[in-house]
Amino acid sequence: MSASDLPSSAETVILGAGIVGNSLAYHLARYGREDIVLVDKGPLPDPGGSTGHASNFLMPVEHSKEMTHLTRRSIEQYKDFDTFTNSGGIEVARTDERVEELKRRVQSAKAWGEPGELLTPEEVEEKVPYVNTDLIKAGFHSPGAGTCDPLRAGEVMRARADAIASGEVSPEEVSDVDPEGGVSSGGSGSGGLHVSPNTEVLDLRVEGGEIQAVETDRGTVEADEVIIAAGLWSPKLAEMAGVEIPLTPAVHQMVSVGPIPFFEDYEGEISFPVVRDMDTQMYERQHGNDLEVGSYQHRPILWDVDDVPSIDEAPLSPTQPPLTDDAFEQSMQDALEIVPDLLDDPDAGIRHEIDGLLSQTPDGAPLLGPLQDVDGLWSAAAIWIKEAPAIGEAVAQWMTRGYSDIDLHASNVNRFYQYGTSREFVKNRAHEGFQKIYGIVHPREQWQSSRPLRTSAFYHRQDELDARFFEAGGWERPQWYESNEDLVRRYNEELDGLLRGDEWDSRWWSPIILGEHLHMRDKVAMVGDMGFGIFDVVGSDAAEYMEKMAVGRADVDVGKTVYTPILAENGGFVSDLTFARLDDDHYRIVTGGAVAGSDKAWFESHIGDDEHVTLVDQSEALCTLGVWGPDARNVVDAVAEEDMSHEAFPPYTAQEITIGEVDCWAMRLSYVGELGWEIYAPMGQGQRLWDTVAEAGAEYDIRPVGMGVYGTTGRMEKGYRLFGHELELEYDPAEAGLTFHGVKDADFVGKEAYAEAIEEENAATLCTLSVDDHRAPDGERRFMQGNEPVLDGDGNVIVDEEGRESYVTSAGTGPSVGKHLLMAYLPPEHAEEGNTLQVEYMGDHYPVTVEVAGSRPLFDPGNDRIRS
Repeated sequence: MSASDLPSSAETVILGAGIVGNSLAYHLARYGREDIVLVDKGPLPDPGGSTGHASNFLMPVEHSKEMTHLTRRSIEQYKDFDTFTNSGGIEVARTDERVEELKRRVQSAKAWGEPGELLTPEEVEEKVPYVNTDLIKAGFHSPGAGTCDPLRAGEVMRARADAIASGEVSPEEVSDVDPEGGVSSGGSGSGGLHVSPNTEVLDLRVEGGEIQAVETDRGTVEADEVIIAAGLWSPKLAEMAGVEIPLTPAVHQMVSVGPIPFFEDYEGEISFPVVRDMDTQMYERQHGNDLEVGSYQHRPILWDVDDVPSIDEAPLSPTQPPLTDDAFEQSMQDALEIVPDLLDDPDAGIRHEIDGLLSQTPDGAPLLGPLQDVDGLWSAAAIWIKEAPAIGEAVAQWMTRGYSDIDLHASNVNRFYQYGTSREFVKNRAHEGFQKIYGIVHPREQWQSSRPLRTSAFYHRQDELDARFFEAGGWERPQWYESNEDLVRRYNEELDGLLRGDEWDSRWWSPIILGEHLHMRDKVAMVGDMGFGIFDVVGSDAAEYMEKMAVGRADVDVGKTVYTPILAENGGFVSDLTFARLDDDHYRIVTGGAVAGSDKAWFESHIGDDEHVTLVDQSEALCTLGVWGPDARNVVDAVAEEDMSHEAFPPYTAQEITIGEVDCWAMRLSYVGELGWEIYAPMGQGQRLWDTVAEAGAEYDIRPVGMGVYGTTGRMEKGYRLFGHELELEYDPAEAGLTFHGVKDADFVGKEAYAEAIEEENAATLCTLSVDDHRAPDGERRFMQGNEPVLDGDGNVIVDEEGRESYVTSAGTGPSVGKHLLMAYLPPEHAEEGNTLQVEYMGDHYPVTVEVAGSRPLFDPGNDRIRS
């Protein structure tokens, strides 16, 4: 394409022509974008990113539902492009611990609806005869796994995108497009896909907080929207716009050994399952007559993006620097152990060896969505080959209609907003996270690096009480307090049968949580800080704006609180939160700290150009102290200047109060189902607030309790839903049992779908279940952690009429009801109270009973405690 061919304007500009950029171009065209420019600094078909050097295998089963569904959808697309080979894949275990992990892999496969089975070493050998099965104890077989050709897929995608966007064919007819026919270079305003390789981006022009244009060495393209899909170069492009995409290049080592005589009798690229030697963090896969050996076991080798060579300087490509030999020594020894018959052949040699660069983020997940400080600028970064086509489709859906078919909340780029984007944080977490890629990661496992980072005003007081801190959204939040160990002894009888003996079940957990819970139910507890996201909405249009955003009615009296779902247009959950009306033109939103950045982006993106509304972030300015329990009023009333009686401060209202010397704002509500308040104070006065309440509560034996009570035991007993667990785009409020608001007169996002969901019969209903018998076959009592498949009486995974598998969305012990509780969506024939089902956990089946179908609390169903 010559310089004159680059259009002067476009509806959409995509930066990066690897598998992600090509996927975005294709799917954006499918969803109606007609004028798209695709730019890359490198040549085509291989512009030099990780698309060109990846090993290109797709193992669909992960413990993340999001990633499993994305990979499955990507496999479907690669098949559609005729670029997929279904070889299957096997993860092998050398240790007993890994065998248990493979059982959990089978468990996740069933929960997410993907085939998978546990194999004996003999069965592994039948499928992959060159594996040294003397070393292994088991294998996990994923029959849906395989390999792809992402460069060829990119060619197909570009051709299809051009044909659709230029109006040559409809999206339904696009499979007939011949990718050899070329892609239109087009001209300004002609429509279609304009591809510009060998084009360097010099700047992203931003004015008034909106993206305006992309400046390149071939000219400037004015754009309505720009997507950064440039892999490990994405942070450099984001910096041009004054925003941050938190990732760093990391090395994944790979060598290709050949020729392998064993493979000469087989045709095609791959005839045997991909093998992942999980305990050594390696893989071995056939590639024609070669064997590719890849490793993640070496020391983390992180690069600075500025040090990645240019295309002209790189011997192979910018993302394929030479192998760091000393780092690969152990990997080569381990590969020789697991496939000795192939690698010991004297005629085979290393034909290709690289330190392949990939993108590593602070938590290992992609970075997707709108970058909230620049309207019209999107991120689609840190994406692997195996989920790229589906992510391109999902992000295109998000951009064109506001939501995606597969929920991407865990990959929202804004999850690190305002705390986790510094270069040091990214590299520290990437260094730690690299070692988890093939690791056994517990569901509750905590990050260790770059902590503490965000601490509330209570942190030092909590630390003095030997708090065990967990992190969410960068905030340090006590999960339990070792200083409360005496409560386990005090409630010894009540906790009989609820204590966990198995090491895995009790990892990152303590029985102290259960003791703290019962103390709160009996006396009074203080919980601080929940690390909330707190946003004030102010302006003359604040009431109308809040009506537009929430299911719950916003035109309420000043001082009223409203718990409400926040929906996408399809009626699925974007968030759930509480807001309060502080004045006629002033509202306060309180949301979970872990989703604060994502929620802020959602709310800001819906402020119209003509709306007089300002969103003020108070998350770092205010701390929150929860005081709950039967004696909560006695404690707070003793130090408050105001009347804290039931009549003066009714439930579900908010007021300004003064506690001791500290001016506060409080809401009378509870996520744990007890009388009490959330008390908000300036962060600088928070320690004084803590001390004042603690001193006043001494005569009532007030105890600080952790998030284990607030977020799990108390919540589960009350059947309270949690965003990202029970609440996501895939389920609607009717299924979740959250239709108590009815349908208000005012229009709001998702209203039509919400109203339809209320009228229709639920395809599934959120239920609370209890475990009837915890005994495993070996006699050990086991406790589910969450994400386990729910089975019928015959041991089959339950699936509703929309094809959604039933799985445990949350799991936690309810000490006040003496049961281990689970939540799960069940279709109507199973969502009946008293119905007996099964849950699969670590390879064994456990009987469970449906305790509640719907949202009625199991503990204190009349909410008498909250209203006392």
